[in-house]
Amino acid sequence: MRLVAVAAHSEAPDTANLWRIRRFVELLAGSCGSSLALLVGGYWGFMRVLVDEALGRGLRVVVLPPVEREDVEFPEEAIVLRTGLSYRLRSVAMVRSCDALVVLGGASGTIQELVTAYTEGKPVMLLLSGLPSDRVSALAPYLDDRRVSEIRVFDSVEKLVPELCRAVAERRGGPAKLS
Repeated sequence: MRLVAVAAHSEAPDTANLWRIRRFVELLAGSCGSSLALLVGGYWGFMRVLVDEALGRGLRVVVLPPVEREDVEFPEEAIVLRTGLSYRLRSVAMVRSCDALVVLGGASGTIQELVTAYTEGKPVMLLLSGLPSDRVSALAPYLDDRRVSEIRVFDSVEKLVPELCRAVAERRGGPAKLS
């Protein structure tokens, strides 16, 4: 199974980001094949929309909520791993478990997940969203001179999804379905 972590804002999305999230899931469901699962850090804000859309399209979803929010009611179809980890530690576990990280927009927690993915050598796909995480694009493609992993910046989900499918397939050594 290919596991794609999604870093996303904990607040409700505005109209433009709501459309981006829905379009991302639509394209992902039709592009990367059935061996893909999404990994998120909660079930609120952007993440709730993502989870509901993904489950509605038959994608597998794994939720790794922080201990402070393990009591949230999650959809029955989602796999929920209650690890007892706090927000920041949960983010590290989430990123270390994935094949690639997609950043759909957010603030400090999302930026932490992006930096963690970079330092762990995971492919990072940053979708410009008008949120604080966009500021990292000024540092792309590398956060520092170590060049551990490339941070790819996209202005549309239509450009991001095919690149994500390729990156995940390359990490796993197998073909990804591309439509």
